[in-house]
Amino acid sequence: LGWADNVARSFGSTGICFNTGGSYGVGAYVSIWTNLPHRNVGDDEEFSLIGFPEDRKLRRNQLHRFLRFADGSDEWSRFFQPQIKSSLNCSGWLCNSIEEIEPLGFQVFRNFTKSPIWGIGPLIITSSKKNDDDDEKEEVCLKWLNQFENDSVLYICFGSQNTVTPIQMMELAKGLEESKVPFLWVIRPPFGFDFNGEFKPEWLPEKFEKRMMEKKQGMLVRDWVPQLDILRHEATGGFLSHCGCNSVLEGLREGVPIIGWPLAAEQAYNSKMMVEEMGVAVELTRGLDGEVKKEWVKSVVEMVLDRKEGSCGWEMKKKAVEIGEKLRDAWKIEGDSKGSSVKAMENFVEFIVSWKGKNSKEDA
Repeated sequence: LGWADNVARSFGSTGICFNTGGSYGVGAYVSIWTNLPHRNVGDDEEFSLIGFPEDRKLRRNQLHRFLRFADGSDEWSRFFQPQIKSSLNCSGWLCNSIEEIEPLGFQVFRNFTKSPIWGIGPLIITSSKKNDDDDEKEEVCLKWLNQFENDSVLYICFGSQNTVTPIQMMELAKGLEESKVPFLWVIRPPFGFDFNGEFKPEWLPEKFEKRMMEKKQGMLVRDWVPQLDILRHEATGGFLSHCGCNSVLEGLREGVPIIGWPLAAEQAYNSKMMVEEMGVAVELTRGLDGEVKKEWVKSVVEMVLDRKEGSCGWEMKKKAVEIGEKLRDAWKIEGDSKGSSVKAMENFVEFIVSWKGKNSKEDA
């Protein structure tokens, strides 16, 4: 929020923007909101992003709904454009990522702000348990995973605030069953129904949950799951995700390839980055209006979980493991050797101390 920096300056302080995601995503967000380059293209047409290399393009239907129809005079434009402009003038940026995994993202973002940028990722909560009941659910999930071979299970979760439509959910379930790939699915009521309400069996194929449990192919979990422990588990071989920044970091840190299904905010840019820049993901569909067919689900799931040497799934896994090592190394301290995020945080502290000292002398 750009106004926060203005308030800080009015009190003689300084403002630092904290970007909870990566530089690629925020760079794309800034570029599109500032220039609205999609205004004159069709829904399925490509457009260039100012500040990005010419061959990095997006389609209008990849954008979130309120951005897709922004024209500069709408209420969203009138709110976001001034906030972005103010934010770019802040004294510095902290980003929940590292330059080693998204060099283009940091390069692009520096095209928009002259302020220093510190990559201090990954910032991941080590435990997300809400209450004692979560211990039991954790045990159930991990016990279920224990029965499978390494890299054989697909984990499915659309985050704590997202879901898909009834039609999409039905096709996803059918495709999963036909793939015969084991899966653990965090499931919630589909779009248009009470998100926190009771889940109804009619939203899935008849007797789907019972059949999956009997075949030991799939487990459906409501509400909270120990996501970090699931992603760390040796049996987990893929992650069908909405591509939220935290989920992306958690999955990649553990070397898990991603099947992208971006639903909101900057998620489409995160998906694009993982597919085109990192080579660790494939996009199944996007948004609530994206078409989903069981045949596509089956094909994509089988491809990502394929571990035959030289296959697409094998290549994605290899690259995901390499990125995971870089993310884990970022916060390591071994003797005199320090990871990039450790160094960045130290540089940030030095920046704040020097700024305070400089302004104290000026006040005197």
